[in-house]
Amino acid sequence: MKKTGLFLLLLLAVAASAQDKDAMAAANSADQAPTPSGTAFTTVGFPTERVQTPTNADLYCAGFIGKELPNANFVAGGLQTPNTTKFVNGDMVYLAGGGYQTGQEYTIVRELRDPNQYELFPGQRMLLKATGQPYAELARVRIVDTRSKMAIANVEFSCDPVNPGDIAIPFAEKPAISFHLPLRFDRFAPANGKTSGRIVMAKDFDSELGTGMKVYMNVGANQGVKAGDYVRAFRSYSADLKDPVDSLSFKASTTEDTQKNPPTIEPTMLTTSKGPKIHVADLPRRAVGEIVVLSTTPTTATGMVVFALEDVHVGDGVELDEQQ
Repeated sequence: MKKTGLFLLLLLAVAASAQDKDAMAAANSADQAPTPSGTAFTTVGFPTERVQTPTNADLYCAGFIGKELPNANFVAGGLQTPNTTKFVNGDMVYLAGGGYQTGQEYTIVRELRDPNQYELFPGQRMLLKATGQPYAELARVRIVDTRSKMAIANVEFSCDPVNPGDIAIPFAEKPAISFHLPLRFDRFAPANGKTSGRIVMAKDFDSELGTGMKVYMNVGANQGVKAGDYVRAFRSYSADLKDPVDSLSFKASTTEDTQKNPPTIEPTMLTTSKGPKIHVADLPRRAVGEIVVLSTTPTTATGMVVFALEDVHVGDGVELDEQQ
């Protein structure tokens, strides 16, 4: 038995060493790769990104935006109803509706609404309404008994507690996301003409996002986006003009008293001020992070931030990455 355990440990060590060597080789290859014409290699302009493969929990707990789902099948309660209203791993729940068969698996989802009506970017509510209905993915359950008016199911995996009223939909396997070797991240890459869209919402209605957090984008399978694709999150400096806080910086002094002809940062091309003029629209577009697509609907995609140079914001633009 001890020999078998040592052999397994040895195999795991060899596998980990091989993966590390692959990552180092890819990193060295990325460092030696030619930079685009008109650029010079710097670690600021081309940092090496190292990303982590999404876990099973990342895939099945991410949530999504899609068309409105039927709510005929839903959670009616559990073993200790009404004294208990939240159900997690190992709990028994009762499912109202029909069509259940013993052994079937269902995903429990929740139709979401944001109680905070504040828009994270101008036009967010209208864009979100046009994109679809947001849903949280809460748990996976298996039907164990159908002899009563309601089916009885066991919660086999939960992301968040399940509540009465949450919707049950047939469980569907999601494709695994392949390992992403280190690549150079082109921080100032201009638009590449590929499919582009916007982050319209984030999981838990977050606004500023980092590595591991989930986002929902208004591009999907109809636009050629598929699970495993990588998209670049980017932001123009013009976006700051629409932020009530960040826009104040354009009204602040940015000069030194010793400058004879101090420059002005102009939000538009229309200005009558003297001295050098810095037009916000002329500043380079900056990439802020990399997102892997976890799943898609015909018109939307759910993604996970796997590399971030700074906070990724709801409202940032996204486009399919050329480095695929």
